[in-house]
Amino acid sequence: MILKKFRLILLLGLLGVLLAACQPSIPPKPTLDAAKIAAEALATIQTEYTQTAAAIPATPLPTETPIPSPTAIRTPPALPGIYQSPVLSALDTPRTYVSDTCEYLKAKWDPNNSTPGTVVMVIMIHSITSGTVDKPYQINAADLRQLVENLHEQGFEAIRTEQLADFLESNAKIPARSVLLLVDDRHYAEYFNTHFRPFYEKYGWSVTNAYISKDERPDLWDQNAALAAEGWVDYQAHGVIHNTPMSDNSSDEYLVGELQGSVLAIQEHYGNTPVAIIWPGGGFGLRPVQKAREFGYRLGFTTNPRGPVMFNWIPQTDAKDEQRPYFIPEGPVGDPLMTLPRYTDTGAGSHIDEVRIMGKEAAAYAEQNKAIELEYYDIICTPSYGAIPTLVP
Repeated sequence: MILKKFRLILLLGLLGVLLAACQPSIPPKPTLDAAKIAAEALATIQTEYTQTAAAIPATPLPTETPIPSPTAIRTPPALPGIYQSPVLSALDTPRTYVSDTCEYLKAKWDPNNSTPGTVVMVIMIHSITSGTVDKPYQINAADLRQLVENLHEQGFEAIRTEQLADFLESNAKIPARSVLLLVDDRHYAEYFNTHFRPFYEKYGWSVTNAYISKDERPDLWDQNAALAAEGWVDYQAHGVIHNTPMSDNSSDEYLVGELQGSVLAIQEHYGNTPVAIIWPGGGFGLRPVQKAREFGYRLGFTTNPRGPVMFNWIPQTDAKDEQRPYFIPEGPVGDPLMTLPRYTDTGAGSHIDEVRIMGKEAAAYAEQNKAIELEYYDIICTPSYGAIPTLVP
């Protein structure tokens, strides 16, 4: 459009020049200045071009579409091995029993649960005498009192069997140094009042009684029922016939009688359901353990004094030890919670420091690996199990 106007103006200017040249000579009159006309035409064209160009919106230059950087893939770290103690026998290896790693780590690092390194001594007290010790598994009353005082001085606190079950299963809160005083067999009330009531009154310590449930001593049932009502004697199962240890060779009828019979008798006379079977004579096997699980038992105790126990940490062995022929290998059973070790009362005192040191070492080892375990949990476990809980006031 602008070009057409420019051409028209030029033609008119040239036409005017030609007409002027063809006119006869007359007095001069003003004439069109072709150069001026051309200049004005050019200025007009430039002005219109500038206005037209300004009216056209600018077209942005093409830019590259940004490509998002790929999300970094977090690689979970390798988890450390289980804490090992040089104090244990070379044949006794700590066994784990929580198969779900995420479940284990969540329970371990929940600040509302027991702290890593919490350790429990289970002590078997079989027979107490005020005179001379003249029987196996017997302890002098004065020596027992000294043992309990030593435990208290070293920061141990007595717990009940159900507390131990909760701790071992889910790391429930218990004292960092705990002891389960486990008295085998039936006894008169006087036995508990003489040897254990002083510690209950002095320290609030309870005692567990592995009670033989054969219904032939009604006087014992009545006396122990009164103690059970007070709440500081905790009654657990120790079989019915008792004198014949349970094994894989036992009949189903015998296993049911010993295991279910104890549950029913204790429920009837003491008003509580036992959560533990203290294996009579220390005998156990795969079938007795499986049958005990069927009747709701959560723990089982051997007479093997291998060491203390911690959450997901039970010392056991697979092989027979010729140096300790009376120890039954627990490994073939495959259920550490049902084959727990117990110290003897006469030998426990010499192991208090060892147990205390094991707890401290286990706590330090856990702290050393805390960041690794929490990173693993965050990457692998948090999406399904949720974050580690925070401390509840």
